Amino acid sequence: MQLVLDTEQQQLRSTVRKLLADHNHVRSVVDGDESYDRVLWRHLAELGLTGLVVPEEHGGAGAGHVERCLVLEELGRALAPVPFLASAVLAVDALMALGDTGLLPALASGERIGAVAVSGVDGSWGPAPVAATERDGGWVLEGTAPFVISGDVADVFVVYTESGWFVAEDARRTPLTTLDPTRGQAKLEFSATPARRLDTADPAAVLEKVRDLASVALAAEQVGGIAKVLETTVEYAKVRVQFGRAIGSYQSVKHACADLYSTSERAESLLRHAAWVADHEPEALPLAAATTQVFTGPAYFAAAASGLQLHGGIGYTWEHDAHLYYKRAKSSELLFGGQDEQLARLAGRLAEVR
Repeated sequence: MQLVLDTEQQQLRSTVRKLLADHNHVRSVVDGDESYDRVLWRHLAELGLTGLVVPEEHGGAGAGHVERCLVLEELGRALAPVPFLASAVLAVDALMALGDTGLLPALASGERIGAVAVSGVDGSWGPAPVAATERDGGWVLEGTAPFVISGDVADVFVVYTESGWFVAEDARRTPLTTLDPTRGQAKLEFSATPARRLDTADPAAVLEKVRDLASVALAAEQVGGIAKVLETTVEYAKVRVQFGRAIGSYQSVKHACADLYSTSERAESLLRHAAWVADHEPEALPLAAATTQVFTGPAYFAAAASGLQLHGGIGYTWEHDAHLYYKRAKSSELLFGGQDEQLARLAGRLAEVR
């Protein structure tokens, strides 16, 4: 098992970090009218990052999940407002798991943006409340899919229904106001919308595979966020002076920063293992993904809350980014199911391996 990054992987991380330092405009989305950072998305596509795990014969880079997670870590560190999780993870993984390659080149190049509808009316992971009906030798979709990640900017929709998986290229999109202003969500309305059925022997098994891979990808974002919270909080503790001395010299602040460091290290270790498993031992992925998400979700939120508190009053201002990490942490913790659901999922995975 390789848990230490090799030279090429370290170079990839450095390249993405520099790109984000130069071109990430999160405030243009948070404070402006843009739904996502189009310039940054174009740069990511030009570097081939939007199709990292797509095979070369379908226009991608043919890299692994370890490499994709490195990119996601950096995107999470920077709170990059781009539809990477929706398009380069959820949509790509769903189509690859279903063996449907026709749209992969367009998604890999960033020319088109994909979104996956896998939420019920209560936000739980499962079939979208959309009916699929055969009509005139084809299929049409009727219904409303709620809580679709980046559904407000996508133009390719992979929809999981009680009748299986479908791809549609049209929908009425209604952006949703959510806790996290850096990641858009939308309600998709289908009205006799033409769709193509994606045949598979076991649609539910595909759903589980997509969820496992998405859990690891989300954990990568969370690990990046934890690392950034640690970095900015420690730096602030060094320069913020109170009662004649830097607040980082007080024991209680030292302990809090040490806890942040410990959290960051444990989360990164779990992520490295899960990403490696996704590439080399896919049969062990369900357990690794569940274990990782059970830890990283609450850990990121606890870290963001601690960082916000240690920044004091300035951390609560709109101009400071601390509240953005806090909001991203909480929304990410609930994105694929709350803590009770994640624990139940882990318990089920442990029962399977006994």
